[in-house]
Amino acid sequence: MQIHNLFVVGSGLMGSGIAQVFAQAGMTVILSDTNREALQKAQKNIAWSVGKLVEKGRLKEPRETILERIQFSGDLKKAENADLVVEAVFEDLNLKQDIFRRLDEICKPDTYLASNTSSMPITELGAVTRRPERVLGLHFFSPVPMMQAVEVVRGVSTSEETMLMGAAVVRELGKAPIRVESDLPGFLLNRINLVSYVEAIKLLEQGVATAEDIDKGVRLAFGRPMGPFETGDVVGLDVSYNALKSIYQESREDRYYPPQLLRRKVRAGHLGKKSGQGWYRYDENGQRL
Repeated sequence: MQIHNLFVVGSGLMGSGIAQVFAQAGMTVILSDTNREALQKAQKNIAWSVGKLVEKGRLKEPRETILERIQFSGDLKKAENADLVVEAVFEDLNLKQDIFRRLDEICKPDTYLASNTSSMPITELGAVTRRPERVLGLHFFSPVPMMQAVEVVRGVSTSEETMLMGAAVVRELGKAPIRVESDLPGFLLNRINLVSYVEAIKLLEQGVATAEDIDKGVRLAFGRPMGPFETGDVVGLDVSYNALKSIYQESREDRYYPPQLLRRKVRAGHLGKKSGQGWYRYDENGQRL
């Protein structure tokens, strides 16, 4: 089954980025959210992002051609004709399961259902549907238009045909599929990355180095484009916190327990670029102060 029509649930940073890259690949997309203001913000952000990529010569098509492929809707029932649905809402298992139950009723029997979750079990999402073999994880990384890796995650019941479809779709986007054959908490890349993030925060708590020097050292020594705190601000401190909490609750491995400083900053509303303050401070245009 070829994927032509995509439906994305959740218009936040990840959902809007996913909608954008599918539209850039020539597919028709409906981006859905119950929050009208969030949809309006997503529409504005996508237009800006596509425009920047066109200006830099990274996209061959005109900006308007790409944007015309994306519709915005608050109605989940618009997923009825989708070939693939990607859920990208807040990391809450009960919320995600409710969405998957509803999608299972709305969508065609042969529609694939995917989650962009970074930590929730794909098996438990598929289990609430009548098509668990057609449920998989498609875990994109932030910022979606720039990051090349996408984890294609197998749940216990996910079929090989579904995994092959997921990998093929990722390649159509010009990205690289990373197959994850077991949906253990945090999957593959987050289990590696979050451990180093936790250690970086602990070193900051202990006064071993500043956030600036830790970021600079990681960039220069390991060849990464961003350090752990710069990355944390882009992703969102709340997103990282919830991922760590989810992995810890499932695995009970102490190395994934969210550090005290991260917990305090999330409670204070210091969530990164989106709130204007995280590990660093930002102006209204998202530029670091």
